[in-house]
Amino acid sequence: MSDVQAAPAETSRGHAAPGDAGRGDAVPPGGWYEGDIERVVVDERRLAERVDELAAALAAEYDDNDSVLLVGVLKGAFVFMADFARALGRHGRHVEIEFMAISSYGQGVTSSGVVRILKDLDRDIAGRHVVVVEDIVDSGLTLSWLLRYLASRSAASVRVVALLRKPEAATVDVDVHYVGFDIPNEFVVGYGLDYAERYREVPYIGVLKPAVYTRS
Repeated sequence: MSDVQAAPAETSRGHAAPGDAGRGDAVPPGGWYEGDIERVVVDERRLAERVDELAAALAAEYDDNDSVLLVGVLKGAFVFMADFARALGRHGRHVEIEFMAISSYGQGVTSSGVVRILKDLDRDIAGRHVVVVEDIVDSGLTLSWLLRYLASRSAASVRVVALLRKPEAATVDVDVHYVGFDIPNEFVVGYGLDYAERYREVPYIGVLKPAVYTRS
């Protein structure tokens, strides 16, 4: 958002070093999208492994709490959220689930930085331990806004787990406690991530060919 991956290193309690996203593999044959994707950044096998690693790390941190409230950021995080919640269950963590939908992209490929709430939380989160589940962090503007918003609702704690992060694209400093993979500043799709509502069903994460989003 890759594939001879190093095992995750623990940098400090509550923070996990990102996995190695590798240099990219050839696109597997098959699927209507094959001609639109330049290369694979993270394949299906490594995605499954890394999600389980992230879940194990987070389950250990919250071992003393009865439950954790996962807040998935729609739409891009829905696949990651489902796999992550199931992995947490396998590691003995009881979770509850909420969703928010916020937008700063529209139909484009770069964040505008102007955030709109499309779907708010359905419950009070005061006193709850909240884990924001993000698909990708690039500029950090949207996530920075979201963390301030959740803090204003009196959560006991707020952590972030992001499947992907683009360090080269960052314009604000955001504390992302758990990162799946650091990736280059390229537009990626698959595993829930889209371009113009397409490619979410792609089973891996791949770089979209620029010709696709520069078509008139």
